[in-house]
Amino acid sequence: MEKAKVVENVAFNILKQAVIYLPDDVKQALKKAYAEETSETGKTQLKAILDNIELAEKYQAPVCQDTGTIIFYVKAGSKAKDLDKIEEALVNAVRKATKEIPLRPNAVDPFTQKNSGDNTGRFIPHVNWEIVPGDSVELTVMTKGGGSENVCITGMLVPGEGIKGLKKFVIDAVIKAGAQPCPPTILGIAMGGGADISMKLAKKALLKPLNEPNPNPEIAKLEKEIFEAANMTGIGPMGLGGKTTVLGVHIDYAFRHPASFPAAVAFNCWAARRASARISADGTVEYLTHKMKW
Repeated sequence: MEKAKVVENVAFNILKQAVIYLPDDVKQALKKAYAEETSETGKTQLKAILDNIELAEKYQAPVCQDTGTIIFYVKAGSKAKDLDKIEEALVNAVRKATKEIPLRPNAVDPFTQKNSGDNTGRFIPHVNWEIVPGDSVELTVMTKGGGSENVCITGMLVPGEGIKGLKKFVIDAVIKAGAQPCPPTILGIAMGGGADISMKLAKKALLKPLNEPNPNPEIAKLEKEIFEAANMTGIGPMGLGGKTTVLGVHIDYAFRHPASFPAAVAFNCWAARRASARISADGTVEYLTHKMKW
């Protein structure tokens, strides 16, 4: 089978995996939140979420009606062939997935207000490229819901405030977001680089599994502090009060200009949908985030 068709098939499969089956680390975090929740209302909301996840898997239906904006992350081996055909294959996969899974059409022209009807359009699905050693291609998809996207924020902090200013910026963002991103959420946080760089890093941080601690002890400590502070807000599941407002916090950074301190917070709702697969040069496929084969 030609490379483009393999990519199209794999992209379709991981899209189906992502929108129906939440990754195990997210499901386990939600189960832990349910077990530890002391608010009766919060516990009821978490039970509804867990029931929803079970029904999605049972009936092979998307776990949320908002199947989001589709974002791909491509790790392309520098020796891989036909890289110029990948984006077209991804677009074809999205069109097929929209019709067959199905996905809700979420791609709207901002000038005409017309929906393309198939989740494709200018720069959508969006593709982020990374060149790595080797000859394989790794695809990751994230379907990003509108509610969590609407509260993502980028800001320019005062450089002298440092990490203390970052903490305030993040917690203010969580409080302002309230119930809008369908908590409990996952926070991707980034600082440095530039306004666009920090948001790109923050959004990519949402792909990190919740059960993998940051290898940098200083960053891991900061993640824990922000996690605890966010959950002290009492916003709780679906904004109705409780102990669990966020399921996890992931931080990344880039070096910054001395005169500026860009920062970004990317929210993901409890339906943190992501899936990955690796395509070897010989066409064999390994699905990395979900055990089932397609």
